[in-house]
Amino acid sequence: MSNPNPPAKGAVEGETDSQIKQAGYTRQFDRTIGKFGSFAISFSQISITTGLFSTFGVVLGYGGPAGIWTWPIVTIGTILVALVYGMLASRVPLSGFSYQWASRLVTPKLGWWYGWIGFAFLTLTTVSVDYALSQVALFPLFNWTYTPLSGAICTSVLMLLQLALIIWSTPILTRINNMAVWAELIGTIGLILLIFGAVIFFHKGDWSNLVSTGIIPKTGYGAWLGPFMLSALLGAYTLVGWESAANLTEETHNPKKVVPWAMVRALIISGVVGMFFLMALSVGIGKNVTAITASNFAVADIITQTVGPVVTHIMLVIVCIAIFACGLVIMTSNGRLVHAMARDGRIPFAEVFAKVPRPTGGPVWSAVLVAAVSIGVVATFGANDNALQNVLGAGTLVPAIAYAATVALYLATRRGYKRKPDDFNLGIWEWPVVIGACIWLIVELCIFMIPAEFRTAQLYALGALVLGGIIYFIVWLRRRDYLGRMPNMEVDEV
Repeated sequence: MSNPNPPAKGAVEGETDSQIKQAGYTRQFDRTIGKFGSFAISFSQISITTGLFSTFGVVLGYGGPAGIWTWPIVTIGTILVALVYGMLASRVPLSGFSYQWASRLVTPKLGWWYGWIGFAFLTLTTVSVDYALSQVALFPLFNWTYTPLSGAICTSVLMLLQLALIIWSTPILTRINNMAVWAELIGTIGLILLIFGAVIFFHKGDWSNLVSTGIIPKTGYGAWLGPFMLSALLGAYTLVGWESAANLTEETHNPKKVVPWAMVRALIISGVVGMFFLMALSVGIGKNVTAITASNFAVADIITQTVGPVVTHIMLVIVCIAIFACGLVIMTSNGRLVHAMARDGRIPFAEVFAKVPRPTGGPVWSAVLVAAVSIGVVATFGANDNALQNVLGAGTLVPAIAYAATVALYLATRRGYKRKPDDFNLGIWEWPVVIGACIWLIVELCIFMIPAEFRTAQLYALGALVLGGIIYFIVWLRRRDYLGRMPNMEVDEV
């Protein structure tokens, strides 16, 4: 419930800044992000064009055009998870999101692992997003011939450009992202109308595709963990990253109220617009299901055959902008997470990675580390023909693990929670939301951990956890006192 007499903006900012001091930090960033900026960060990292351009062709191979109907299921489940995140973000409004929540509500030992899983998730997502920008947008836009090596080089160059913007200025980064969000919304809605118009008035489509399994046999299609359920990759890969708004709370005005609703609104709008886009694409396939399924540029081919090459090129330009902004926001969020862990001495060379030269810029060396690790991951896929598909799987499983762990954290710390008047809360809907989020996460983890199709993704996730264990051991040997308890911000200890 909202406060009937909300405090003035200056009072809110003062209270939020006092929480930073209570956490044991000196304020390092200026608050330059407002309501729309916070929403845009979440919406941009979700980026329905990024996800759908990347995964639509893959999902056609898993479950055919009818696989799009997993989208509303994933959307509802993810909104429930985001509401749980909103309650945690309001309780501990600090950069570093789940790392800070686990560290302060339980123990820094657990917090370190939450931070590491978040780092692995954001790194893999950065790689997959920039790979997608290269393979499904830039190469068809300029009619380049795609090879694994050329894709790896292009992806690395994109990451260096994003790194430069992150270091340069947060306000400029936010403006670029806000413009990209408007371009993505207007371009996607316009394209939906054009495709439906071409189908209705010029018969360039087939409505029966909405229930067609395409090249997938109908036998066992709807079985538990059958082809239909595997199509959940479509939504599970796309509808992630909305929590980045919580990772920039120290740069957001009134974050306890703004950030939770920014995450939820971004998911609702993405879910609705994304569903109409998927319906338009499926209908627009027409009779060419087999050819489109085999294409590396499925979405671009559908747009071309329904509304023509000119519209395709215009949309590809918009998609390039949207995907670039998506990768930019993810890398920014990852840099803030590294910075949050570094200022607590949780990683090697923490003093270096904790530095923020200017309050309107990014943490330079944290951003450099994030970019370097991401480029290193790209280098390992340099000769892999299935690079994008493999990273998509890993970029779906790791966030599912992170979301499940964070909801479990909320359940474990809920009993001792002392709600404050300005906290985001769900009232009587709290437990139905939490239970629904748990059910969805169990289903999602089953989808991406049981079937053999995701074995490669599981190996990548396991490798990330093993690497985290090695780094944890190294840090523990270097500085065993870093495991000390951190102040609980829910207790008045100023």
